[in-house]
Amino acid sequence: MKLARVFSSLGILVLVVGMISLFGQVITAPAASPPASPKQAAVAAKEVKIGAIYPLSGGAAQAGVDMKAGIELAVEIVNGKYPDIDLPLAKTEGLPNLGGAKIAVVFADSQGKAEVGQTEAERLITSEQVIALLGCYHSAVTKTASNVAERVGLPFVNGESSSPDLTERGFRWFFRTSPNDVDFSRAMFDFIDTMNKQKNANIKTVSLLVEDTDFGTNSAIAQKAEAKRIGVNVVGEVKYKANTTSLNAEIQKLKADKADLLLPSSYLSDAILTVKTMKELDYNPKLILAQDAGYVDANFITTLAKDGEGIASRAAFSIDIINVKPVAKKINDLYRARTGKDLTDAPARSFTAMLTLMEAINRAGSTDPETIRKALAATDIPGRQTIMPWKGVKFDEKGQNSMGQAIIVQLQGGKYTTVFPFEFKNAEAVFPVPTWSQRK
Repeated sequence: MKLARVFSSLGILVLVVGMISLFGQVITAPAASPPASPKQAAVAAKEVKIGAIYPLSGGAAQAGVDMKAGIELAVEIVNGKYPDIDLPLAKTEGLPNLGGAKIAVVFADSQGKAEVGQTEAERLITSEQVIALLGCYHSAVTKTASNVAERVGLPFVNGESSSPDLTERGFRWFFRTSPNDVDFSRAMFDFIDTMNKQKNANIKTVSLLVEDTDFGTNSAIAQKAEAKRIGVNVVGEVKYKANTTSLNAEIQKLKADKADLLLPSSYLSDAILTVKTMKELDYNPKLILAQDAGYVDANFITTLAKDGEGIASRAAFSIDIINVKPVAKKINDLYRARTGKDLTDAPARSFTAMLTLMEAINRAGSTDPETIRKALAATDIPGRQTIMPWKGVKFDEKGQNSMGQAIIVQLQGGKYTTVFPFEFKNAEAVFPVPTWSQRK
């Protein structure tokens, strides 16, 4: 066997020598070029692709369209040049640390469904070859889509989903710019506590109405803990199936509980149905204090018109912030020119999340996922360079922005206006709100 291998090797050698003689020259293999570093590859790139997953159809489609416009505006500002806007990357064109590369966003429609969000995340990564993901509004969709990103090792930035569980999974690749339901619920009950102490509101009891997804379930957990903290009793907790067609039995139960306040956690269609059913059944808590989502959607305000007056909600942004933050006014002017309407909570958060991601990619100077992840972890954007009423954007060890801040807004005169905390207050809170029979 050894002899056979020797002859085989000699045969190959003879063949090679013969080829050299035939061509009259020595064939030399070109020296192998060293592989380009991620940074070198990034600088050569002219376009950086980011995937964005949002509900562009289904019950939350309008919110999805608004968030898409916010993201597109953030990209327009970074890809263009806006010297008078004091936001990250606004004064330059493209990503300076990547040779002026431009950002391109590939949008995907989750339809508001967790399983669709997961499939779209996989498609964006494998087929579109995006270098990072953004999304997804619904907490349940964000959960499945970010699972995909974590599995393959790709940065995932979220600006809208508030379920606390999202940053409690021990993930390395997940970052959330906005406060979570624990932060929001704390602000809600700080508002209640302040109303009791400073306005003699005498709020002693609350009831919860929550949908049965991650959003509603975790919202209820946070709110019950906060109620205990300030000594307010939760006298009713009603859970219903998301996207239901009737809430009659649930509202009847809440009416029987006779709580001072109702704290609902619902997306758009359920939020509208809740208020309509409350009116039909003449259910009159002293105040509705909502967990954002459907209650701050532009369609909620236009659909209910005067029936929505007095409803309050926690939020991360309100249009009256433009009165105290000039940069927010400049961005709102651009958003209004693009969409014909003012910024609302969700698109403002999407805008901020996208800007944060692009700032990290530029600081990384690379499209390498791990390098971007490290840049995100080191993010430190001051509050003055955001459009939000926040101290800034700085992630803790779990990927949660530790500098976000919640506000309380109330529908007054057809617009949500800030009523708490007082440094951002644009109007006094109306409390208690008129009963249905008192309204004209």
